[in-house]
Amino acid sequence: MEALAPGRALRGRRRTRAAGSPVSRAAVLLFLSAFLVRVPASVGYLVRLPRGFRLTKDSVKIVGSTDFPVKVYVMLHQKSPHVLCITQQLRNAELIDPSFQWHGPKGKVVSENSTTQITSTGSLVFQNFQERMSGIYTCFLEYKPTVEETVKRLYLKYLIYAYREPHYYYQFTARYHAAPCNSIYNISFEKKLLQILSKLVLDLSCEISLLKSECHHVKMQKAGLQNELFFTFSVAQEHLLKRLFFSRLNCLGTLIEVSSLDTEKGPKPCTDHNCESSRRLAKAKNLIERFFNQQVEVLGRRAEPLPAIYYIEGTLQMVWINRCFPGYGMNDLQHPKCPECCVICSPGSYNPRDGIHCLRCNSSLVYGAKVCS
Repeated sequence: MEALAPGRALRGRRRTRAAGSPVSRAAVLLFLSAFLVRVPASVGYLVRLPRGFRLTKDSVKIVGSTDFPVKVYVMLHQKSPHVLCITQQLRNAELIDPSFQWHGPKGKVVSENSTTQITSTGSLVFQNFQERMSGIYTCFLEYKPTVEETVKRLYLKYLIYAYREPHYYYQFTARYHAAPCNSIYNISFEKKLLQILSKLVLDLSCEISLLKSECHHVKMQKAGLQNELFFTFSVAQEHLLKRLFFSRLNCLGTLIEVSSLDTEKGPKPCTDHNCESSRRLAKAKNLIERFFNQQVEVLGRRAEPLPAIYYIEGTLQMVWINRCFPGYGMNDLQHPKCPECCVICSPGSYNPRDGIHCLRCNSSLVYGAKVCS
């Protein structure tokens, strides 16, 4: 390890070059000339949690069972699959004079509005599924197997749930050698870093919000105590709202959230996982990684002493994270057919914030509860 002047080692001076990087060299140099400091070594890592998936397609048809209720998952504000008032055994059978009657959470279901339809063959279809439509649905089927036989009756039960895609976002952490923890220069540095990162992702319709900052004393081998700023920032998709986080800026570390400026109410359907918001998120991630890599390059070429605040090479880490909207949660035991969906919380549970799971609440009597009352 190379010894440093006041006792700090430059961790792994790599001179990797990001070819064709869109990050302005001038911006990096300006940033580093204002603040920079020397680098302790640390190893970064990358963790990606599984992405969500969509179950609902117009072509999907779901049949019932006389043995158990069938669970159906419908994406919020989207068209549902066709829920058939029939079992798999009877699906291809000939039925004489069939009649169908559906009942839902608010009583008998009729095709008198644009959001709910019952087809001529008894299928239940929702055109624009709402949270309030979640619940227990039952179908009564009467039919004759043949003209000569008596009428047979069938009772089928469905549990229909609204679900939403999780909030996907990247969470980064990085460390900087810092001025003394009570120094005003650290606060100025955080503001400068926020300005540069905000400009970096501006063309991608993303927004960066500084939320948390931590400064710690770190004892290094043969280098004594060093001051380090611990930064954490999140690069979020358009559905991750600022209310999911609390703003905090003090002498102890930095949390930054990056979210898209597209705040149109309700989720937009993605035809696949390469939808536009995901592409913007991936581009923002790449720009941020290149920005930190270029700080290492600039430091490696400096002939003069290092500045007071500088990025510590190898400390940039990234985690892929899922979160659910309030009133929704993931539960692979209760919903094994939709384990990575944020499914609406059933009665007896609630989710007040951006958690992953619905919490138990015996007094909650509605679907999608956000408070326990």
